[in-house]
This record gives sequence, C-alpha cells and structure tokens, in this order.
Amino acid sequence: MGPPAAPARRPAPGRPPGRRGILRRMHVRVLLRPALAVLLVGSLMGVLAVPLLLAPGITLGRLVDRANAQPTTPVDRPLTGNTRVLAADGSLIAQFYEHDRTLVTSVQIAPVVKQALIDIEDSRFYQHGALDPKGIARAVVTDLRSGGNAQGGSTLTQQLVKQTLVQNATTPEQQQAAVADSLARKLVEARYATELQGEFTKDEILTRYLNTVYFGAGAYGLESAAQTYFSTDAAHLTLAQAATLAGLVQNPSALNPIDHPQAAQERRDQVLTRMHDLGHISAQDLVATTAQPVTVRPGGTANGCAGAALGGFFCDYLQDHLTGTLGLTPDQLRNGGLTIRTTLRPDLQRAGDQAVVATLPMDSSLAAIYTVVEPGTGAVLAMSDNRRFGCTGTGCTSVDLNVAAAAGAGSTYKLFTAASAMEQGYTMDFTQTTSNPYYSRVFEQNGGRVGAPYSVENATDHYPATLDMAEALVRSSNTYFVALEDSLGSVAGPVRTAQQLGLSSLTDDLAHQFTSAELGSFTLGPIATSPLALATAYATVFSGGTRCDPTPVIAILTPDGTPLTGPDGTPVDTGTHCTPGVLPAGIADTLTQVLRGDVESSIGTATRAAVPGHQIAGKTGTTQDHHSVAFVGSTPQYTASVMVENPDTAQDVGGYGGDKGAQIWHDAMQPILTDEPVRAFPPADPAHLGRLADRSGGTCTAQVGDLQIPCS
Repeated sequence: MGPPAAPARRPAPGRPPGRRGILRRMHVRVLLRPALAVLLVGSLMGVLAVPLLLAPGITLGRLVDRANAQPTTPVDRPLTGNTRVLAADGSLIAQFYEHDRTLVTSVQIAPVVKQALIDIEDSRFYQHGALDPKGIARAVVTDLRSGGNAQGGSTLTQQLVKQTLVQNATTPEQQQAAVADSLARKLVEARYATELQGEFTKDEILTRYLNTVYFGAGAYGLESAAQTYFSTDAAHLTLAQAATLAGLVQNPSALNPIDHPQAAQERRDQVLTRMHDLGHISAQDLVATTAQPVTVRPGGTANGCAGAALGGFFCDYLQDHLTGTLGLTPDQLRNGGLTIRTTLRPDLQRAGDQAVVATLPMDSSLAAIYTVVEPGTGAVLAMSDNRRFGCTGTGCTSVDLNVAAAAGAGSTYKLFTAASAMEQGYTMDFTQTTSNPYYSRVFEQNGGRVGAPYSVENATDHYPATLDMAEALVRSSNTYFVALEDSLGSVAGPVRTAQQLGLSSLTDDLAHQFTSAELGSFTLGPIATSPLALATAYATVFSGGTRCDPTPVIAILTPDGTPLTGPDGTPVDTGTHCTPGVLPAGIADTLTQVLRGDVESSIGTATRAAVPGHQIAGKTGTTQDHHSVAFVGSTPQYTASVMVENPDTAQDVGGYGGDKGAQIWHDAMQPILTDEPVRAFPPADPAHLGRLADRSGGTCTAQVGDLQIPCS
C-alpha cells in the first residue's frame, strides 16, 4: 500500500482559485454530464421493465404509495364531459359541470391544432414510445448546465398522465404529489404513460390529451377552450387560434390571451416559428400570422340553471327533481358526463316567455307565472315567468316561482268543491237560491260552528240569485259555492278531493287546519298555492280522472349512452307515474265540458282565453283584495296555469283572473294551437248532468250559457 494521497490544495482564504483550477473543474463537469444523463435515463427506462428496487424493501409500488400519488380512479378510465340537459327536441338548454369539458372526437378537432401542439410540446410524438429517451437526456443535460433539478423532457403521454392525476386528486397530498418535482412523480408518470401507450393508439392519446388538458379560464379540453376564448368550436380553429391555444398549455394563467394578450402573442409566435422550422407552415403563413395581434372573442359554457339557454325555472325544477326525487348526487350532476333528456317543449317555452312579458314587463313588481303540463302523462312542458332565474337585481329571482306556493289561487278551488259534491251524488242541475251577501248556516266567521256566521259576497251585484251548479261554476258565484259547502255539511270532502287530484301544495298540515277548524273559505282558495300543483290537479280532471305525478325527465343516459343505474344496479326510474280513476271519468268529463263555458260562452269569466275553433276548458280565480289572480285553462293536450302575484308583499294586482291571467294564457297558447289540429274533449255524462241533459233532438246535449256541450 502506497503512501496516502496528498490532501487537495485549497486556495488561501480570500484568494480565488487559479485559472488552471477553474478549467480543470469545468472539464470534469463536461465529461460527467453525458454520463449522468445516460444513468438517469437508463434508470427511468429500467423502471418500465422490472420493479425498481430503490432501497432494501422499497419497491416502485411503495414509492408511489408514499408519494400519495396513486390516482383515486384509473388514468385510462373513459373521460366524462359536462352533464348536458336537452329539451324534448334534442336542443341543448343547460349544462352542469365542475370542470368545463365538452368531449370531441378526433375528426372534430382541426388538424392544425394537433400539429401546433405536437410541434411545440413533443415534436417526436409519433416516433417515440411512452417516453422519449432523447428528450429526457436533452432535458437532463440542459438542467445540469443551468444547475437546476432534472425536469422537462415529458412526452405528451406523460403530460396526459400528469393532467389526469392532478384533476383526479381528491386530497391535498395527492395534489401535491401530482405536481412535485421529484423522482417519485416521474416514476409514476412513466409507469402510467407506458400503460396508456399499450392501450391506446397515438391518435387516441392525442385526442384524449386535447380533451383533458387545462387551458385556463375554467376551460378543460380543447372544445371548451375554443368556446371560451374564441366563441367557436374545435373543428373551426384557425392557424392563429390553434397556435395560441397550443402555447397556452405551458402556463394557462400567465398566457391567458384575454388577460395577458402581449404574453399570449409572444408565446403564439414561438409556436408559429417552431411550426415553420419543422416545415409545417410556410414562410408566408408565418409572416402573415405573426403580423396579427391576438384577437379573442370571449364566450364559454354557462354552468347551471342561471345560465340556461331556455327555461331557467324549468331547469331549477329539474335539478331539484333529479336530486330530490330520483336520488342523484350533486357530484353525479357535475362530474357524471350525463345526458338528461327532458320534457321541455321549446316552442311552448318561447311562446310562454313572450306572453308573460307582453302583459307584465320584467321590471314589474308583479310576477306573471305560466306553467304547462301534459294531461295523462304529467310531463312538464314549459315554465315561463316575467323574471330571469338565478341573477340579482331588477327582474331577477332565485326562487322557482312555478313551484313555490306564495299566493292564493282564488275561485279555482271551486272545482274541488264541485267535484267532491258530484262524488257524493250531486248533479250539475243542483239548484240553490242565495242572498248577496250570503250567511253560512254551517261555518262561522272565525272557524268552527260557534259564533258569528261566515259571510261572503259575489264580485258584483249582477249575479242571479238562483243558479244550478253548472252556471254557478261558469259564473264563479261565491255565494252559491259556500252554500254548496253548507249542503255538504263540511269542508272535509272538498279538501280531500283537492289532495286526491294532485294539489300537492295543500299539505296534510294545511288540510288538517281547514278540516279541523271547518273553515268555509276553502272553496274561495285563500291557501298559498303552487302554480305547478294547480296545473297538475286540473290536468287530472281534464285527462278524464287520471292523476299523474309531474315529471320533467324522459331519460338519463351515461357517457356511453346506457341508462343511468342506481345503487341497486337498476335503471333510475324516469317513467311516468299515473293513477287512473282517482276521479270517475264521468264526473271528470262532465266537469270539463261544463268548464268550456267559462271560456267559450258569453257568461264565462275567462272569455279572453278563447282561441277560435279550439275547445278550451278553464276556471278563473281571484283572492280577497285582489292580492293574486289565477286562471287554469286546458285543451285535450295541454293544461296550463297562470298566476299573477307579488311574491314579496301584498299588492292589489288589478282586475280578476279573467283579465291578466286569461290574457297571458291566450297569448301563450294561440300561436301553438293555430298550428295544430282541433281536438275535442270527451262528451259529458248525462247521469251527472241531471235535468240539464237534453235528448230531444236525437242527440244528447246540454246548455251552459249560450254554449251547447255534447253528452252521451
């Protein structure tokens, strides 16, 4: 053994090393860098062939676990985009999402975008595998020269893995590990990139990347970015737009072309220069495009019902139905990539939207609320208001007025009293003579049966004292119907009938209050009533006695087009739920024919709702002091309620249900009915008409005012 090596010389304190020493150290570093690069690349590539033994007992799996970088869902799982809400005709009305992502196929992406991205991010994408050894070596050498840590050199496949891990991270530890500048993260990316390379083609990986990557401003994926920055779609992006977006992925915040146009332009021009250097655009295209400033046309995808293209109130009702009735979770709506086919009819919705503002502008303190359901199915077809949903300020509200019970529906409740009486054997010829005002023989002023009698007056002094039930219903006589309650002896029957027909806003608690206190005012409709519930209950009568739960949904489909299933594995129930016979068909059809008189005869209170040539049955309502008015009208195919009220405070709305209410109904339905064939209601049942049925002419008819209705 020789003598020990002499200690290395050190320059004297405060004395810089000599020139020869500096050159010697630089020479050693230059020689070591290629070797170190090869060593690092070789180690990374070796991970892909065999489990890496990093230290005794530490494998790649343990390294990944310790880094908390294991994805909560597989990186190769099918991508999900925004949940899309479609109208009955297939048009898009709203979207729900946590990450704004609209998936597109490869053929829906402009080729220039693919080329721009590959050129600036991974020019050898089609030549290498999941990893690019040359790129890694080049990055390592560059970083060593700069004195930094080994970084860069990632292929698009590795970047796809990183984006997926970041977006799927559910804990702060996973989020940190997904972006950490560490060997663990590189190994994780390498492993999953190799798996993706074995499962997908290059074009599929590129398409998946463009559907995944974050472009800033809340836009995930190319289609959302194209809409957000340029109000166009991925298939129609220009060279300048493609280069801007391709450069944007490097730093979506600092290179945002809306907020930082100069930085975005410089980066765009780098992309264009790279494309020219690689021979993918001409010198002429380079000069012409770089001469242009970055031009944006901000757009984007509205999230939720406040941004619905149509039917914001319907959308809100739908959302509550999905999560409340059908049991979907908010996460399923935001991240499930579902397609929800709804019952909304755009033509009915637009006609209703125009009708409500034609009578009451958006800045009115009064709300005009129009709700359409389909009798016999319960499908909710339209919800219109002279308000915008989900905004703040004048003409805005976040309360779903079509669903909320905020005001009374007045004499529309007389239908429930008439139906209950008919179920108990009364017929339409039941005649009473009442005074005006009328003092009840049964009900007291403050409820119960002790004290001053309950009294009521008609709207004017021009009502005949003696009326049968048919004419009293059409004229809407208050005195007749309180006297009819007297004859029944209790309000329990009318209350029960209203609930039976589907008036869901009449809760069990409210029903108990009216029946236990024997409040004779029930037939005059003072109870806060949901417009949707009112339309639903009337639709039961106009459908021949079949009650249907209201529904806004036709189908809920997963991203692969199959029906969504619940926790038990069965498809979520989006079918209709109808109960036939809750009201005998003979009673329902007779009431319907009689209520045609309210619209079609001269003695009716809703003649403004008439559309010549069409059969329309309906009933008006006005609450005390005119604090709200209502009208429910129906053809055989559409039942629609109109309510006018101030939802915030008591206010005289002016007029009766046959004024604003009937006018809105007419304006909304007239353009729809004009384009449709005339349909007829079933004839009345002579057994329920009593002596009003006339067979003298060889056919059965009855006279309601100056309207002749059929019976059989």
